[in-house]
Amino acid sequence: MNPFVLTVTCTSRRGIVAAISTYLADRHCNIVDSAQFDDLETGRFFMRIGFRSEDGLPLDAIEAGFAAIAEPFAMDYQFHDPAAPMKVVLMVSRFGHCLNDILYRWKIGALPIEIVAVVSNHFDYQKVVVNHDIPFHHIPVTKANKPEAEARILSLIEQSGADLVVLARYMQVLSDAMCARMPGRIINIHHSFLPSFKGANPYKQAYGRGVKLIGATAHYVTADLDEGPIIEQDVARITHAQSAADYVSIGRDVEAQVLSRAIHAHIHHRVFLNGNRTVVFPASPGGYASERMG
Repeated sequence: MNPFVLTVTCTSRRGIVAAISTYLADRHCNIVDSAQFDDLETGRFFMRIGFRSEDGLPLDAIEAGFAAIAEPFAMDYQFHDPAAPMKVVLMVSRFGHCLNDILYRWKIGALPIEIVAVVSNHFDYQKVVVNHDIPFHHIPVTKANKPEAEARILSLIEQSGADLVVLARYMQVLSDAMCARMPGRIINIHHSFLPSFKGANPYKQAYGRGVKLIGATAHYVTADLDEGPIIEQDVARITHAQSAADYVSIGRDVEAQVLSRAIHAHIHHRVFLNGNRTVVFPASPGGYASERMG
């Protein structure tokens, strides 16, 4: 049985850890992993605790009464049950490398999520999605119908009960209104180059400039395009012997891996928003089956 999880954010002060651990101990709960961070710049405290009930108590029984502990510290807290996988909506356009990677990791259990829908503005991956017994929704987007299309997407998200939206190379810019509706609940992936290349064929531009590092960044979506709080990043080294096609292939591999790692961290409640930044706790050493990435 996977442990329950408690996440806490509050202003840093003495006694927080003692209050939480005492509360759990009094309810015969055993802490199996714990991570915490004190941000000295902002004065904020972040903590994630994995624990088990020695008496087999349900999570709601353990949670009952915690508000009295949280109130003196003004804690923002949540109890989580890993037995209830997070509901996720995936969104994709015409590049399917991230979608296919997520579907494979989901299928083998490396990403323990419930994919409640895939939304696309094209039909390219309809068959792939349907073959996985996942609902596929084609919602075309144009300049003329964008408000209506976003309203349909939001309605779908709400009706499905999705906790997270993943833009798996969804090539449409979300409106400020949609970003504001789901803060910290939409993850996007994009390439990262130095220098930066925007517009059409960024990989071709990077090849033309002899870029030696191809990277990818996964972040939460905000109204500032591609500037939301960063969750995960990685790079791959390129040599002069590699072609423009190699740049694209290697870049797509990095994007897929970075996005899946970001999703993995989010669904295991290891990511905390900290202003324009994030606090991301690592998976427990050794870990549990659901905490290992395939």
